Amino acid sequence: MVEPAPMLRALLILPLAGVIFNAFFGDRAGRRAVSLVAPGVIGVAFLVAVFSFFRLTGLEEGGALADRLFSWIPAGRIQLDAGLRLDALSAVMALIVTGVGFLIHVYSVGYMAHDPDYARYFTYLNLFMLSMLTLVLADSIVLFFVGWEGVGLCSYLLIGFWYENDENASAGKKAFIVNRVGDAGFLLGVFLLFWSLGRHDVWTLDFSGFREHASLLTPELATAIGLLLFVGATGKSAQIPLYVWLPDAMAGPTPVSALIHAATMVTAGVYMIARMHFVYDLAPDALAVVASVGAATAVFAASIGLVQTDIKKVLAYSTISQLGYMFLGVGVGAYASGVFHLMTHAFFKGLLFLGAGSVIHGMEGEQDIRRMGGLAAKMPVTFWTFAVACAAIAGVPLFAGFFSKDAILFHAFQRSPVLWAIGVLGAGLTAFYMFRLLFLTFLGESRVDPHVHVHESPPSMTVPLVVLAVLSVIGGWVGLPEVFGPDVFGEFLAPVVGAAEHGEASHALEIGLMAVSVAAAAGGIGLAYAFYLARPELPADLAARFRGLHRLLLDKYRIDQLYDAVIVQPLAGLAHFLWRFVDTLLIDGAVNGVGAFVRAQSITWRVLQTGNVQHYALTFLIGVAVLIGVLLVR
Repeated sequence: MVEPAPMLRALLILPLAGVIFNAFFGDRAGRRAVSLVAPGVIGVAFLVAVFSFFRLTGLEEGGALADRLFSWIPAGRIQLDAGLRLDALSAVMALIVTGVGFLIHVYSVGYMAHDPDYARYFTYLNLFMLSMLTLVLADSIVLFFVGWEGVGLCSYLLIGFWYENDENASAGKKAFIVNRVGDAGFLLGVFLLFWSLGRHDVWTLDFSGFREHASLLTPELATAIGLLLFVGATGKSAQIPLYVWLPDAMAGPTPVSALIHAATMVTAGVYMIARMHFVYDLAPDALAVVASVGAATAVFAASIGLVQTDIKKVLAYSTISQLGYMFLGVGVGAYASGVFHLMTHAFFKGLLFLGAGSVIHGMEGEQDIRRMGGLAAKMPVTFWTFAVACAAIAGVPLFAGFFSKDAILFHAFQRSPVLWAIGVLGAGLTAFYMFRLLFLTFLGESRVDPHVHVHESPPSMTVPLVVLAVLSVIGGWVGLPEVFGPDVFGEFLAPVVGAAEHGEASHALEIGLMAVSVAAAAGGIGLAYAFYLARPELPADLAARFRGLHRLLLDKYRIDQLYDAVIVQPLAGLAHFLWRFVDTLLIDGAVNGVGAFVRAQSITWRVLQTGNVQHYALTFLIGVAVLIGVLLVR
């Protein structure tokens, strides 16, 4: 059942109104007006999303709300409308994007209060929300791609917001370029899907049309399409090998990091695979690649996070790792579990980034955790909320991350014990480096510069922390394991993404696997306590003993240097060769050579053009004489 719902367009109109106001009137209206309008339009959008969600739950199972905006591309047999569609999957995403986005907007009012480009910042932030909502509400792959590219553009603008700094500008360009590499694969996948269905005289670009006719795809074509689409997902969601842009994206303002890396852009790839699950269901090999890359990324990024000293860089690699878990979930066919972790991650990772921003704000710009310590007494709200987020991401029982991560590991075990073991290893590493971050930042002896006046952040920053802390606790209770109660979240998404296969697993096995993951988390937390509180000299001793490994992790496996040597420099050298030899020497040389030849000829002929009539008369006479002579001779 699809019910018309014109109110859906308000979810796009509201952030668009914020963009127009902030861009054209923000500087003249003043900071107070911007502070009211920019978060206000997102807050109202959240209310619209909530109302739409409850209206959706009133429909029959599998129902959706739809809003046709206008006829967009009428071309022969293709009649593409610009339309919005709210089903169970897009409803969850809309609530996450607007809800967490609103809290980040409120937080930004305090964090960016003294920035001279206040209105420009909120223009970009509202534009980002508009692009992300376009992406999740689009009912066609073309409108989806508009939002997909929109968030890529906004990430470039926001990461390089302080563009006067070369590092920030370069980070923005890096994010933009790396994402274009992934987008090339995504477009090829869309073209191949469109062509494959077109061979059967099915000309559609709507998700519903794709789903209805997916059975026309052969397994080989479905595998190729799935892999190409996944290339786009590795760029947008920072998976191996296109993850390198995300750590550098920390150059932007901290609320931007929370928005991009928690609830919006980086989750777009996971959402895309869940939305296109009907293709992946036909391509088990493509799903295996998704799961394998996700598991590898989870452990790979977690290992780098073990030794990082910049508070935001630790969280950046944590985000890459957690996205790996999401891809592991969707890669084993548990699409609802992957989206469930996407939701809980939005809560606790948004809280972690905003908590890091509160620390940086209270430390007057300091980001090195080696210069922190003992902040809990001076920043109690930030400390306790940050601790809640660390417990959630580590998988401590009853916190949100415990339920979503455990659901992924349970389904991974049923598909492949090897993938499960990798996931458990990643869970232990996550618990270690997150509590390492907590202990070094807030507990132990103070290593703060005595000239720094440490202070708690204002209410505009701490209230969003408290709200996200509550969600980081209770946000996972909607997806309880089957042994504890009904999986409300999974049942809600099942009509859209299907239900994951449980196989013959017993409750005893589920509890046993849960115990192993809890033990891994407890081991990581205990090890962090021993290293950074009980015996703080141990990390330095181990780093000295395993100097090479420590340096390799600190240098992020030198992947950036490898890419620079293998890809960037050869391409730059090729570009230089094409410029100097082909463009300058051959093309410009040919054009300039023709010009030089004509000019030389003109100089010769110009000698004869004296402007003297007597010379011209003499020339005529000589010519006539020559002609007469020729005629007489003949």
